[in-house]
Order: sequence, then C-alpha cells, then structure tokens
Amino acid sequence: MAVFTPLTQDDATRLLARYSLGTLQSLEPISAGIENTNYFVTTSGGRWVLTVFEQLDFAQLPFYLELMRHLARRGLPVPEPQENAAGSLMSEAKGKPAAIVTRVPGRWIAKPDADQCARIGTLLANMHLAAQDFPKFQPNLRGIGWWKTTLPRLDRHIPDDLFSMLAEEVIQQDSFFRSAPFEKLPTGPVHGDLFRDNVLWEGEGAGARVGGVIDFYFAGCTIWLYDIAVTVNDWCVDVDTGVFDTARVKALLNAYHAERPLLELEHAAWPTVLRAAALRFWMSRLYDFYLPRPASLLTPHDPTRFERLLRRRIADPSPPWID
Repeated sequence: MAVFTPLTQDDATRLLARYSLGTLQSLEPISAGIENTNYFVTTSGGRWVLTVFEQLDFAQLPFYLELMRHLARRGLPVPEPQENAAGSLMSEAKGKPAAIVTRVPGRWIAKPDADQCARIGTLLANMHLAAQDFPKFQPNLRGIGWWKTTLPRLDRHIPDDLFSMLAEEVIQQDSFFRSAPFEKLPTGPVHGDLFRDNVLWEGEGAGARVGGVIDFYFAGCTIWLYDIAVTVNDWCVDVDTGVFDTARVKALLNAYHAERPLLELEHAAWPTVLRAAALRFWMSRLYDFYLPRPASLLTPHDPTRFERLLRRRIADPSPPWID
C-alpha cells in the first residue's frame, strides 16, 4: 500500500479544472499498489481514478495511456484515460505526471476457479490480438535489462546462496533472451502484471463477469508467452506453495489457445518463460523490500512467495500445457 505524493482537495480541484469531468465531490487514497500514487475521485460527472506516476516520466507515459485507450475503444474492459483541455491524456500534479481514467466496476477474486481462469485466458488472448496494430513501442522496463542492473544492488541485502541462485537464473535467462528461438516467438504489447488483484469482477459465482482490467503501468512489448506465464503463475497455483493447479492451468491455456493458437515453439519455451515470470517478481519484491522509496503509506509484498515459485519452476521441467 503506498501514497508517495499526498494530494489535498485543493490539489485535486486544481487538477480537475483542466478537464471537463465535473466538480470534485470526494477524494480517497487507494490502499493498494506499491508503484504509483492512486486516488478514487468522485465528481459531479462520474467516478474516476487519478494516478500520479512515481517512476514513469512524461516521455514514457504516452505508451501506457494510449495502449489503454486503444484497448478500451476496441471493446475490452479497460479503464479509458481522459483528455484534458489541451487534448492530452497527461497532466501534472506536484511536478509529476498524472492521468485520470474511468473507474471500472467490481472487486478482485482471491481464489479463482477453473471457469474464471478460462475467462481470463480468453480475455488475455483478445487483449494481445487487439493490441497487434497498436503503433507505439515500449520495451518491457522490468525485463532482462532491469534484472541485470538490479542484481548487484541486492547483493549486500540477501544471503550468498540466494544471491547465487538469482545470478545463475539471470545468466540463464539472458542466454535465452539472446537465442534464436526467442527471436521467433510471437510478440506485441503485454499487460505484464495480470495478477488476480488487477482484474475486477462483477457478480458472484458462475454469473460473475469481468468488470475491468486495471494497472497497465508495467505494460511493454515482449513475447506474449511471458504475459501468459505471469498470469498462470498467479491465477493457477497454490499461493502458499507455488504448486500448479493443473485444471486451472489447462483451463486458462486452452481458452487462450482457442482465440490465439499457441505454437509448438511456445510449448518448447514454456518452462523457461515460467521461470522468467517468477524471477521478475522475486527480484522486484526483493528490491521493494530492501530498497523502499519514502511514502506515507507503504507495505511491500513478501518476496519469499516468488522465491518458492521460482524454485518450483526450476524443479518442474514439464509444466502443464494445452490439451
């Protein structure tokens, strides 16, 4: 949970004056996330989410905001960024980039079943296909380059055996990312962080539907298989042990495959990419735990969950795949 840039009612009122979204009625800090500052904003014109970006700069931000608008306008349940009076999707709050997006309905599900995982597989495939013609490019900023530069900064904070494990995995992933098979894998914009708490559902049980997919601010262009691996590693496992729920994995992958057929080349890369997805979040959680940024609210996630997950993925050379 984090608020890095506290905003007052007056701050929000001044920001809203640049938009045609109505007058401010309420401003509520959002107690979720550890990357940006977020507020629920209610105006006379509707309900919105205000984000102040703590890491992304004004040059990087158009990729994320325009990707969200691109997907929303193709009928996907994605928050749509709003233009200000200057016609820009970006504004400024206390010297930092800021944006206002539509607030999507629903709540996240802690324990999804196979049917819900299947619907996420369908949604993820449709997001990939809808983003194929998105014209902007942005690399995955939490990809192999970030892993390589972050690794030395963790050295003095973690035991030698864990550092060696991280280093060995980064070396292996670097070799994979430089390989000829990697170059042939299908690529495009990915969400990059499609965890259970970034999908909001409306309704209960079999009648539940996705109300919205949120938090696109780790999106980037890379292999689509990585996006699938990030999703499976969160939606289709026992969270405490990292063990796959095979029924949920197959439900998600088969549903994805029905929309965007997976290739044999992707099957061959699947074990390695699952490890890459586990590595990425273990490293980022270690970084946030040991090298936190100042914030008025900040509760870093436990890194050990993804340590367990990576160990499981290393030990399992034949993870579940499509039927």
